[in-house]
Amino acid sequence: MAHLIYSPAYREYDFGDEHPFSPLRVDMVLDLLRELGHEISYEEAPPATREELLTIHDAAYVDAVEAAGAGDLQAALPFGLGQPDTPAFPGVDLASRRLVGGTLAGARCIADGRASKVLHLGGGLHHARRAKAAGFCVYNDLAVALKHFTARGMYAAYLDIDVHHGDGVQDSFEQDDKVLTISLHESGQYLWPGTGDIREMGSGMGRGLKVNLPLEPFTEDESYLHVFEKVVPEALRSFGPAVLVVQAGADAHFDDPLADLMLTTRAYERLFHRFIELADEYAQGRLLVTLGGGYSVKATPRIWTMLYLTLHGLPLPDELPQAWVSRWEERMKEVLPRRLHDDAGSFEPIPRREEIVRQNRQVSDRLLEAMARYWI
Repeated sequence: MAHLIYSPAYREYDFGDEHPFSPLRVDMVLDLLRELGHEISYEEAPPATREELLTIHDAAYVDAVEAAGAGDLQAALPFGLGQPDTPAFPGVDLASRRLVGGTLAGARCIADGRASKVLHLGGGLHHARRAKAAGFCVYNDLAVALKHFTARGMYAAYLDIDVHHGDGVQDSFEQDDKVLTISLHESGQYLWPGTGDIREMGSGMGRGLKVNLPLEPFTEDESYLHVFEKVVPEALRSFGPAVLVVQAGADAHFDDPLADLMLTTRAYERLFHRFIELADEYAQGRLLVTLGGGYSVKATPRIWTMLYLTLHGLPLPDELPQAWVSRWEERMKEVLPRRLHDDAGSFEPIPRREEIVRQNRQVSDRLLEAMARYWI
C-alpha cells in the first residue's frame, strides 16, 4: 500500500487549454479510479518555501518566477519562463511551489519512516534547471526531494522513464556522489532536449553515477525491457541506495504525440511491478514515485491508473467503466479505448525492427563497458 499525495490545487499549474501539459490528465485518472469503486484518500502538502527551492535553484531565478507569478510576466523571460513551451501565467510561482511541496512531502514521509512507499499524483518536473524553466517545468520538484534525502544522510537513486531525457535532475547532481541518476529516453539525436548520451557520466565525485540509455525511435516493449533489465538492477546493486525515486512519465507510449517510442500498457505494467521489486531488493523498500510527461488522452490516464492500482496492490480491471468512457469522450472529443490494456495489434509492424533491437543492445553494452571502472 502506497501513501498518496495530491491536491485539487494542482489544477492551477495550467499553461492554457491548448497546452499538452494539462491538469485534465490527472482528473481523468481520479475519475476513473472512483468509477472503478476505489475510495481515494490523500495527503495535501503545503507549498515549498523559498528556502526549500533555494536548495536547488538560484535566488535570481526564484525572484523572477515570483515576479511573474505576481503579474510581471516579462520578468522571467531571460530565464526561459514565458517561452512557448513553458508560458508564464499569473500565479505560476505558487502553482509550481505546490507541486514541489507535494514531492518534498513524499520525501519527508519516507525519510521520517512514516511510509516506505509514496505516490505523488503530480510533479515529475525533471527539465527545470538551477536558473532556467524548460519543457513545461518551472521548479524541479524531483531535485528538491533528492536534495532533502541527501541532507538527511540518505544516498538516493533516481530512475526516469519519461521519453525525454531527465536533464534537469542530472544537471543538479552532476558532481554529487550521493545521487545516482538513471534515464531511459528516446535518443537526443532525434528528440528534445538533445542530451542524454551514454558519455554523459557525471564529473568529479559524481563520475560514473549519471547513467543514460538513449534508445532508438520506434523501440518496442521487448527491446526496452531488455536494456532496462540489463542496466538498471546492476546500477542499483552497485550504488546501494537508501531510497529509489522514480519519475513515471507516460510519454514513451506508442500513441503519444510528442515522441516516437512504442511502448504498450503491458510494458508499463511490468515496469511498475519492477519499481516495487527493485526498491525492495536494493533500497530497503523505500520508493517515491511521481508523474511526469504523457500527452495522449487515450493512453496516459490508463497508464497512471495502472500505476496507482499496482502501487496499492489492487487488481487491474479488464474493461473500463462505460460511464467513464462516455463522459470523457464527450469532454475530450476523442474516441477512447474500452479496455485498460491496449488491444493486440494496436499499431502496424515496425520497419527496421531487428536493427532497432541491435542498436539498443549495442548502446547498453557500451554503457556497461564504460561504467565497469566505476561500478563495484
